[in-house]
Amino acid sequence: MRVLGQQAFVLHARPWRETSLIVELLTMEHGRVGVVARGLNTPKRHTLKAALQPLQYIRVDYLPRGELARLIQAEALDVAPALTGDRLMAAFYVNELLLKLTPRNDAAPALFELYGRVRGEFADARRLAWNLRRFERDLLDALGVGLPWDQTAEGESVLAERRYRLDPEVGPVPDVRRAGDSIAGETLLSLAADQMPSSEGLAELRRALRVVLSAQLGSTGLRSWGLLDELAQVRPRPQD
Repeated sequence: MRVLGQQAFVLHARPWRETSLIVELLTMEHGRVGVVARGLNTPKRHTLKAALQPLQYIRVDYLPRGELARLIQAEALDVAPALTGDRLMAAFYVNELLLKLTPRNDAAPALFELYGRVRGEFADARRLAWNLRRFERDLLDALGVGLPWDQTAEGESVLAERRYRLDPEVGPVPDVRRAGDSIAGETLLSLAADQMPSSEGLAELRRALRVVLSAQLGSTGLRSWGLLDELAQVRPRPQD
């Protein structure tokens, strides 16, 4: 049965054969969907090809056929954000996280809303790191593996003056050794309260949340992490 008029965001597009694309969509009602868009190199199809670029918000018709659906039509619903530098890298990172952590054809309206939010926030370069940390927190929640940021596994309240490490399974664990990946209780409380912490706190969150996300990703990791680590060697302020 055809799916008609489905709202979606384009996460990724790659060439397939000589004139086609395989496009990964995050749809409102059907979760992540892979579609094959054929014959895009003719002048009449240039508008369609432009609508299938990453970050674009579209309305799409497609015919489900096993793992990959056949694209029937798509039209842009707005103008995709024009991003460069850190903001562009942040968008690649968010898209890659969704591609790696979400199965195809699994309805997830919360993820659709979450992506729409963070897509609109890419324009705010000053809060970019914080918006990414909020996205990571809320993505874990939407996937059903969120953590109790303001409580330990024993049910004790996180204390602002103490140090913790984030266990991917149970959440904050008191860290008396103050290891390199430990995080201040004050920072965890800020994350739980949705209040942006200090720049030092943001750096701690970045490291701690990467540990949690790595546990979900397994051995594959993320290509964008490698690129960001390379940038960090020449520029001291990576954003994710």
